[in-house]
Amino acid sequence: MIKLSNAASGRHFLQIPGPTNVPERVLRAIDNPTIDHRGPEFGAIGRKALAGMKTIFKATEGHAIIFPASGTGAWEAALVNTLSPGDKVLMFETGHFATLWRKMAGKLGLEVEFVEGDWRHGVDPAAVEAKLTADKGHAYKAVMVVHNETSTGCTTRVGEVRKAMDRAKHPALLMVDTISSLGSIDYRHDEWGVDVCVAGSQKGLMLPPGLSFNAVSKKALEASKTAKLTKSFWAWDEMIAANANGYFPYTPATNLLYGLCEAIDMLHEEGLDNVFARHDRHAEATRRAARAWGLEILCLEPKEYSSALTALLMPAGHDADKFRKAVLDAFDMSLGQGLSKVAGKVFRIGHLGSFNDLMLMGTLAGVEMGLTLANVPHKKGGVDAAMAYLAETAGKKPVAAAAQ
Repeated sequence: MIKLSNAASGRHFLQIPGPTNVPERVLRAIDNPTIDHRGPEFGAIGRKALAGMKTIFKATEGHAIIFPASGTGAWEAALVNTLSPGDKVLMFETGHFATLWRKMAGKLGLEVEFVEGDWRHGVDPAAVEAKLTADKGHAYKAVMVVHNETSTGCTTRVGEVRKAMDRAKHPALLMVDTISSLGSIDYRHDEWGVDVCVAGSQKGLMLPPGLSFNAVSKKALEASKTAKLTKSFWAWDEMIAANANGYFPYTPATNLLYGLCEAIDMLHEEGLDNVFARHDRHAEATRRAARAWGLEILCLEPKEYSSALTALLMPAGHDADKFRKAVLDAFDMSLGQGLSKVAGKVFRIGHLGSFNDLMLMGTLAGVEMGLTLANVPHKKGGVDAAMAYLAETAGKKPVAAAAQ
């Protein structure tokens, strides 16, 4: 057995914004015996997983496609199935993951116009409209946005982006990364007119890493018939043909599909609107704690606050990674690190997936004790502020946030 750390009693608090805690029901489902992925029993599992994912995407038309990969694979699949070398795409710098998707697009031979951002806001729909309105020749073949920027805790109002595209009367495909939002923050594939959605298994879907997804509109599928970027493993047409009977063109991640079916059942048992409202509530409790501590929330626009995670700025002169290490060493809790432009400047509290009030309170208590232990200037009372909010709202019928 590989020894990962010194023995500690109790459970490790994994409070990064993904991978998230995997619930027991999902772990037990994954623990089923591996079966013949060409046999009749597997076909039923495949059909259930594929149909179930369409309900999570809120997609009634088109296809849901499942790859044995990380979310990065689904990024690539979205691009290579719809675009050709030299195609121009419009992207926005909302954070680390938007930047990585941009880098991939460039490597694949696409021309990327990357609108600079401050890492403290989501995509501005007005900027989308202005760019597309000015593009009289329809050079842009796709608009690519990140719904929930995991590095910053800022969301993009995808519904408003679609309305901006419609006002500009532009035919570009709309591609959306929901890797850290699907199953945690309201997302509406059909209603928002998204053409290609990208997702991963290890966050709101409550599974280990290893599955990635595309939700594909009819328009995107039509574009795939003339797309010239090279593809093989990521080819939608071969996937869709095999998926018709619940199978895959190559060996799938069989046991993760068991877990996926269980996770989809769990999300529907709770009710998607209730799941979203639970995440909204935990995010608000976390922000109340942060304000009580006197720490600054990285996201500047309240209507763009993420319900999956909260990124907090460290006071000047204090290193976020040293603080995170102090928390890990003393309390066996992992917090998210700052990435690239905000490395050492922020830490991130994940509050998504299989998560409840007491888990949040344990998390915030660890943060508050850690701030004291690491000599980070702060005020006391963050835990009390969050606890008061949770007590005040406990048992009340959840009200899902307005669609973005």
